[in-house]
Amino acid sequence: MAVKLSDVQDARKLLQGVINPTPIISDEKLSSVLGVKAYLKAECLQRSGSFKVRGAYNKISRLSDDEKQRGVITASAGNHAQGVALAAKLHGIKATIVLPEFAPLTKIMATKALGAEVVLKGETFDEAVAYSRELEKELALTYVHAFDDEMVIAGQGTIGWEIVEDLPQATVIVVPIGGGGIISGIALAVKNLLPNVRVYGVQAANVAPVKKSLAAGEPIEVEFQPTIADGIAVKRPEW
Repeated sequence: MAVKLSDVQDARKLLQGVINPTPIISDEKLSSVLGVKAYLKAECLQRSGSFKVRGAYNKISRLSDDEKQRGVITASAGNHAQGVALAAKLHGIKATIVLPEFAPLTKIMATKALGAEVVLKGETFDEAVAYSRELEKELALTYVHAFDDEMVIAGQGTIGWEIVEDLPQATVIVVPIGGGGIISGIALAVKNLLPNVRVYGVQAANVAPVKKSLAAGEPIEVEFQPTIADGIAVKRPEW
């Protein structure tokens, strides 16, 4: 996979007028605790409720007419579901979303409200992915992966570009890791535009395969354990 800075730049142009360029907010309490100036990138104010619409829209916009006519499918822990559902709705195409059975009711209802067909299957995100791949073949749909896709990564990278524009004095950026899509996009953009910035990835302690995978030199699957951070509970990263 070879995502370039120009891909992120193209995504920025494509997403103009579609996404909300979200604000960077000073967090006084966190700044006091850490002893440094700390800021939050408020992607909770994004359309569909999270950053996921950036990558989903960038991917779906580039599908062929035939692919759009057949519709798209994906699996999600909840946030990607809403991003794909919104992107599909804006393009007037059908979306089928497989969510794990533990998905929060709020995310299930929000995804349905955006017009997607929701299927509940599996105890974990990874089991939902496996079933969605079966449906992809059975129904001849186009897959919009939550993180293992160049155009999805480029779309998420627009977050990093906005950070550089709005907070060029940043020295450290901390990013959550589920499958790795958002940190890949942000790191690509930021390290090209502000090479001295350090980018740190953080995983939920109960589902943390990335450090082990980096040490092994290949993706490693870990055992799933319950975590409040359901949106990043991915047992196996991709690269």
